[in-house]
Amino acid sequence: MKKRDAILRTHFADRICHWFMVICFLLVALSGLSWFFPTMNWLNGVLGTPQMARILHPILGIVVFLALMFLFVRLVKYNLPEREDLIWIANIKSVLQGKHMKGLQIGKYNAGQKLLFWGIMSLISLLLISGLVVWRAYFAEYFPIPVIRIGLLLHSFAGICLILLIMGHAYMGFWVKGSIDSMITGYVSKLWAKTHHDRWYKKVTTKQTKTTGEK
Repeated sequence: MKKRDAILRTHFADRICHWFMVICFLLVALSGLSWFFPTMNWLNGVLGTPQMARILHPILGIVVFLALMFLFVRLVKYNLPEREDLIWIANIKSVLQGKHMKGLQIGKYNAGQKLLFWGIMSLISLLLISGLVVWRAYFAEYFPIPVIRIGLLLHSFAGICLILLIMGHAYMGFWVKGSIDSMITGYVSKLWAKTHHDRWYKKVTTKQTKTTGEK
């Protein structure tokens, strides 16, 4: 893809943080599943030994949360609800069928991506809070047994929901042709941007035209 036919969609720092978070999340998720399902006990090996997994699982969980906070600060302004999101939601059937309708007025992120953003943020926050409650080495002694039991249930529920949400996110990244490029090179084609995020495309190209004109 030639630069003149491309638009920068994801900055370098955001891409590095994203893939760093992906690696850490995989380690946390796999080690977590090893305790949730006895038949998957062998997954403890991803963090060395069962003992190391118990030590590193909560630490890596906090690392994932901090990395997500970095992206939250940088991307939250693009993920705030807008009136135009209702247009996308009203045409969700056509969107899922792959019919690219004109005039959906989609900004940098569509309503589905915004729901994903806030869903991940909510589940990660729940995982952090419940994880601290059940973290035996440091905090569990400060909570009564009933609270710890509820914490374990919430932690397990949030963990499974987040894994499913991330799987859906990964699938959509490959299903929508050209999307994954934004997380590898940082760029997407102008045609892709105009097709999937028409309002954002117009805003970016208008800004580029003004910048070029000033030069």
